[in-house]
Amino acid sequence: MSDWLILVEYPADLAQHETPHKVMRIRDYLTTPTLFTGRRPNIINLARSYSYQSEGYYASLLAEARRHRVAPTVQAMVELSRKSLYAHAVPELEAALQRDIENGAAPAEKMLVAFTSTQPRGYDRFAKLLYDWFRAPVIEVEASGGVKPKIQTLRIVAPHKLKGDERRFFLSALDQHTSRRWTAPKAKAAAKWSLAVLIDPKEEEGPSSPASIKRLAAVADKMGVEVEPLYPNELASLAEFDALFIRATTAIDNFTYRFARRAEQEGMPVIDDTESMIRCTNKVYLKELLDNAKIPAPKTEIVDEKTDFAEVMRRLGSPVVLKAPDGSFSRSVHKAATLEEFEATAKKLFDDTALILAQEYMPTQFDWRVGVLDGEPLFACRYKMARGHWQIAKHQPDGGMTFGGTDTIAVDEAPRLVIDTAVKCARLIGDGLYGIDLKENENGVYVIEINDNPNLDHDYEGAVLKDELWRRIINWFAVRLEKRMGGAHAGPVAVQQPQPPLAKASSG
Repeated sequence: MSDWLILVEYPADLAQHETPHKVMRIRDYLTTPTLFTGRRPNIINLARSYSYQSEGYYASLLAEARRHRVAPTVQAMVELSRKSLYAHAVPELEAALQRDIENGAAPAEKMLVAFTSTQPRGYDRFAKLLYDWFRAPVIEVEASGGVKPKIQTLRIVAPHKLKGDERRFFLSALDQHTSRRWTAPKAKAAAKWSLAVLIDPKEEEGPSSPASIKRLAAVADKMGVEVEPLYPNELASLAEFDALFIRATTAIDNFTYRFARRAEQEGMPVIDDTESMIRCTNKVYLKELLDNAKIPAPKTEIVDEKTDFAEVMRRLGSPVVLKAPDGSFSRSVHKAATLEEFEATAKKLFDDTALILAQEYMPTQFDWRVGVLDGEPLFACRYKMARGHWQIAKHQPDGGMTFGGTDTIAVDEAPRLVIDTAVKCARLIGDGLYGIDLKENENGVYVIEINDNPNLDHDYEGAVLKDELWRRIINWFAVRLEKRMGGAHAGPVAVQQPQPPLAKASSG
C-alpha cells in the first residue's frame, strides 16, 4: 500500500478512525523535517485555510521542498484563489461539463468535487479533468444552468466544513482515491519507490502481456519497488507515483504522449520519454538520422505526391516497400510489385500524410530485434516472418494479427556487428529503452527501424535473462530516483548467468 499521510489542523477535522491512513497535525509536519527518511509519502493537506502564508500554505510549500507528493500543490492554491488565475482552464473544463451532460448527467448549478468524485453524480469526465488541473481535495463549482453551462466560480472547500451527506461523500471519495488495485495479500515492509505502469486494457496486442507485467511487479516487489497499473483515464493520479513505465503502444496523438509529458513535468523518470516518442515514431526523421550517422540501412527515398514514382522504382528495384512515417506492428507498410500498385498504395497513404517512404525490398527469413537499455544491450531476438507472409506480423481481414516465431538468444551469442549497430542506433536517440530492428544478409547488417516502445514479454524477450530482464528495468528507474533525491546508489543488482536459448520458436 502507498504511504498516505493526511494533514489536519485539529484532530476533529479528520479522526484517525475515519481513515486507515496516518493522520498528523500540520504543526507537527512543519516542525519535523526528518520524520520521513525512506520512501516519499503521498500527502493530502486538509488545512482549514490555504491562504498565503497560512499553515496550510506552508505545509504544501515544505512538502514540495521535501520532495513529498502533496495535494493541493502551492500552484493550485494560488491559481484557485482568483478567477483571473484559473481562467486559462475554464474553456476545457466547460467542454468536459457539456460532454457529461450530453452523456446523461443532470444539469447542476452547484457541484462538489472531491478528488475525482462528484456530488451530484454523473460528472466523471469533468471531475477527472478538474483534478488533473488543480489536484485539490475538495472544490466547489458554481456554473450557469442548461446544457451548455458556463463556470462562474471554482473554490477550494475546507473538508472540516462539510456536514451530513457532504461529509460522508468526502470520506467515500477519500477512501476511493487512496485505494489501490495491486495490493499485497499480507503485511510487508513499505516499498521505497512506486512505479506506475501505464496499460490500455482495450489494446489486444500491447507491448507486454498482463502476465509479464505481473511478473515485473513481483520482481520489483523484492527490490523494494511497488508497481501499480495506471489506465488511460487516470492522468490525474500520475503525480501520486515516483516513476512511469509506459506499456501501451505509443503515439504522439494519443494518451501515452500526454502521460509522458506530465511525468516529465513532475520530474519523474519515464520510459518512454516524449523526445524518444517524437524521434522514433517518425520514419522520415529516422531515415535522416541514420543517413547522417552513416549507419547502413536499406536504400530509402522520401516521396511526396509530385515525385516521379517510376524513377523511384527504377532506382530501388521491384518490389518496393512503401511506408507511412508512423505506425506500429507493420501497420501502414505495404509492398508494391508494379508501378500501378505503387501509385494506388501511395495515393491511399497520402490521404493521411504529406510524405511517405519508399524503401528497397530486402527479403530475409527473420529480422533481428535487439533491445537496448541505457545505451547497453538488453536482449537479442530473431523474429521470424509470419507464415506465408513477407513481414513478422500479418494483418488479417477481421483486424486480427498473426506473428512468426521468436528465438531469443544470449546477447554475447548474437553476431557482434548486429549488437554493436543496434547500440549505436539507440545512443542516437537517448538513454531509455529501445528496440532496434535489423536485417542481416551476405552484404552486411542493415537497420530497419528504431522502436521507442519495444515488446517485453517474459517468455519471449525475457526467455534468456528471465527475471534479470525486469531487474534491469527496475534498476534503470532506481538509479534515476536515487539521483533525483540526492541519495547514493549502491549499484545495480548483479546480473544472473543467462539461461540457455529457447529450444524452439514460439509465436509472439
